[in-house]
Amino acid sequence: MLENAKLYDKDYDSNATRSWGTSTVIAGVTYSTGLFWQPLQNKDDPYTEIEESSESVQEGADLFVIKPGKTVQFGICASGDGYKKGTQSLAVTVSTALSEKSSFVAVFKVDNGWWYCCVRNDIILSDGDMLFLKEDDAKEQFMSMMTVPDWGRRIAPADWNIPDTEDLQLEGILSSGVKAKLQKIKALRGPKLYAIIALSAVVSFWILSSFVTDVLLAPKRAPIVIAPVKPKIMKPVKKAPEIKPWEKIKDPEQILSYCYRDVMLFVKIMPPGWEIGGVNCGENGATASWSRNIGRISWIDKALNESKMSFSARSISADGNTLIASTYYKPVLIKSPPVYTEIELKNIVNDLFQSLSQPISLTDTTVVVEPPKKTSRFQESEEEAKEYRTVSFTFSAPQNPLVWQDILTKFSGLVMYTIKYDTRTSMWTYEGAIYVI
Repeated sequence: MLENAKLYDKDYDSNATRSWGTSTVIAGVTYSTGLFWQPLQNKDDPYTEIEESSESVQEGADLFVIKPGKTVQFGICASGDGYKKGTQSLAVTVSTALSEKSSFVAVFKVDNGWWYCCVRNDIILSDGDMLFLKEDDAKEQFMSMMTVPDWGRRIAPADWNIPDTEDLQLEGILSSGVKAKLQKIKALRGPKLYAIIALSAVVSFWILSSFVTDVLLAPKRAPIVIAPVKPKIMKPVKKAPEIKPWEKIKDPEQILSYCYRDVMLFVKIMPPGWEIGGVNCGENGATASWSRNIGRISWIDKALNESKMSFSARSISADGNTLIASTYYKPVLIKSPPVYTEIELKNIVNDLFQSLSQPISLTDTTVVVEPPKKTSRFQESEEEAKEYRTVSFTFSAPQNPLVWQDILTKFSGLVMYTIKYDTRTSMWTYEGAIYVI
């Protein structure tokens, strides 16, 4: 029924946007969140590896931070998304403060949301550093990881009333963690810096020699009369045009396609004695976990290596009974302006899903966009943060993302947040939002 469903004769473009924050303030200190984490292979020349990886892994990434520990990692992010050089990484500070346990999953309530942190065997997972703006999203992510066994610590807010968890306050943890600040990826350092210093020394010596020869040792000359030059009036820099969030977002059609592709590849990996759990997809990749019954690590390693999949990260628990693997994909950026008001959109979506006999939950939400930082004294003063309205949706169905692709992408202003596949029930859960005017 869904395969043949049509919305209206008019086709619309589609889009996607971020559903989490990039920073939070704790005890007066601003911390960065939501970095993309990867293990560091070349410890002798980390900056070259980080620069090369940033160009292929995350478009526009120009900031990084390094996490020390048994497994050295680096996190990258883009200043265009609101990150600022010099801010501390919350994931580095907390993961090093709690390093007595190599694996933990945690959610902390902060001033502007719920921060989720997930570390396995001293490795911050690629999606293990996220500041959720909605409590339900944070709780659902936390509960999905609770199905994975052998966590050293499980940390969650006390009012969630989740068994076998503890409630910790970030203020008491941060004092014992490593303070690591975001740095520019292409800043001068190492051999490049030494070359610049040497070149500067040569130029300075040449200028000094020229001054001695041309000024101190030169014969006196008649003074030269210079006519006054009319001062140049600097005009204020014009205000940059506003870039709305739907003008540069990740294509949801590709996210749905990539998710279905990776999920189908994940479920085909069936090493003997291992059982796959759920598979979660986001804007940038998919993550799956396996639990050991009677199998061996070498068996699942062989199955993953022979799967022909490209993994951005994978880790095994300290007791060897759980393995987590992640993939990375890179949807293109597109534009997709909204065309409906909240009431119009809700009526259209509800009517469509009623015709398909498919339940759906709709909620009014708001996306907050911070203004660009002032870069010049001639630039007009910074504006206040702007809010954009959306209608969030969630529904579960047995049909895969390719079936829903033609239906959902009919809506202009579409955002795909997460897609989850339950391997036991073969049900898909879709979460996203649609911008409204």
